[in-house]
Amino acid sequence: MKPRSIAQTKTVLTYVALVLIILVVDFPFFQMVSVSFKTRQEALGSTKFFPQQISLDNIIRVWTHTDFPHNILNSLIVAVSSTICCIVIAIIAGYALSRFRGKVFSAYSVLLLLLQLFPSILLLIPLFVIFTKLGLVDTLFSCILAYTTTNLAFSIWMIKGFIDSIPFDLEEAGMIDGCTQFSAFTRLIIPISMPGISTVGIFTFINSWGEYTLASILLRSDSNITLTLGLQKFVMQFTSDWPSLMTASTIATLPTIVFLVFAQKYLVRGMSAGAVKG
Repeated sequence: MKPRSIAQTKTVLTYVALVLIILVVDFPFFQMVSVSFKTRQEALGSTKFFPQQISLDNIIRVWTHTDFPHNILNSLIVAVSSTICCIVIAIIAGYALSRFRGKVFSAYSVLLLLLQLFPSILLLIPLFVIFTKLGLVDTLFSCILAYTTTNLAFSIWMIKGFIDSIPFDLEEAGMIDGCTQFSAFTRLIIPISMPGISTVGIFTFINSWGEYTLASILLRSDSNITLTLGLQKFVMQFTSDWPSLMTASTIATLPTIVFLVFAQKYLVRGMSAGAVKG
């Protein structure tokens, strides 16, 4: 065989192997989607993978007869708000750590590294005690504040890595042309750092969208719970509403998949660009 034919064969076999791996790894997800389109009787009484008759009854029931749409709205408010807060704070802090020197900034950098060593499970009791004293328990603001702080250390280091790769000469050139340091930061640094900012936004949004542990501690009332807690309501003490649970899980997963499909290029660009310092 010619070298070109051998290379093409290896490429085809590689893609076939990757497709098989994806099918095996994502089989539970495909099964979840399949159950959501089955009738209630078929979902509870049949073991076949594909539905014999596609039905939208489960989707209609979850969307119109439960509070799950309101839970999705709560999650959207919390995820978007925490993402915006995390990005704004991370840009300012990352720029300060990258451009300024001194004992305070060095100590702050070490503190950020130490914070990433602690598992988030250790924060549950202190956060609950603090939010209880502040009267913030069972409010969406408590989750927004908690998600912002838990994602902030990673976000700051990510932004700092991008700003480190931007030569300071670029800012000096802007200031020579009449920019102040703040305007050089807003007009030069932030646009160049957009891949890193996009990466931070993607990670923060995904972490906030699917978080369960902190939400289960901080949120109590049905009007404030997020979608991860809303899914729990389909699991009862002695039985589970599997068709509704699979349908709600599919609805909760789809926004994340769509978001990643459109943001994938920014995520890859951000991770690769931040790894190189030029």
